[in-house]
Amino acid sequence: MSNEPSHFIWYELMTTDVEAAAVFYGAVVGWSAGPSGQPGQDYRQWSIAGETIGGLMAIPPDTTGTGMPPVWAGYVNVEDVDASVASLTAAGGAVHMAPWSIPGVGRMALVSDPQGALFYVMAPTGEGRSPSFDPERPGHGAWNELHTIEWRAAMDFYGAQLGWRASDAVDMGPMGAYQLFNDGGGDIGGMFNSAAVPRPMWLYYFRVDDITAAKARVEAAGGAVLDGPSPVPGGGWILRARDPQGALFALTGPNLG
Repeated sequence: MSNEPSHFIWYELMTTDVEAAAVFYGAVVGWSAGPSGQPGQDYRQWSIAGETIGGLMAIPPDTTGTGMPPVWAGYVNVEDVDASVASLTAAGGAVHMAPWSIPGVGRMALVSDPQGALFYVMAPTGEGRSPSFDPERPGHGAWNELHTIEWRAAMDFYGAQLGWRASDAVDMGPMGAYQLFNDGGGDIGGMFNSAAVPRPMWLYYFRVDDITAAKARVEAAGGAVLDGPSPVPGGGWILRARDPQGALFALTGPNLG
């Protein structure tokens, strides 16, 4: 994984049916879901073309009482997890799983921003750059989108806590502004005030080879396409979807259909 703070370094699906999710995303995105080797836990890893980009697990028992639905969560690299947790809680965020360590993997915590969107902070073990976010490669993370209540407050929060920087703001007419942000390099995502989701959340886009073919795969595998495919600035196409267990996700890629 990467040792560069503020980067997205892992994508994780927490779900109610691990086996069914492995079959669904294997058909739709092309991932294989292999064992992680973590003792005493059925934690699987998403891989494509020999690279591991994320994980798959059942919704943790200590969060089931909170009514957590199936959800995708992104991991953001920080230098010190405990210091990051202390800082973000002081800024109005919340802790859902207190910091813990996995030997040979790193230290992490499940948190949320002041408006309730879940994400992980992690200080990984090892050197090098994580391949999880690579917008041009099928099967990798390609965009990170925050659906929120007040994007200006969210941008201030993430800027202070993770070092993200606002770049261009795209005028979406009646929907308001769509604020792009970066982690010191090119843009990695956007945030906006959204009424399209039941609560503030992160929506993760994964790259596919053909958006029209991917739409057909989602529907054939039992998922639901919520909108799209639709063109976006820059020549790409997107669709937003829900998997059979209810987790929201999105896909992006060329339209060859």
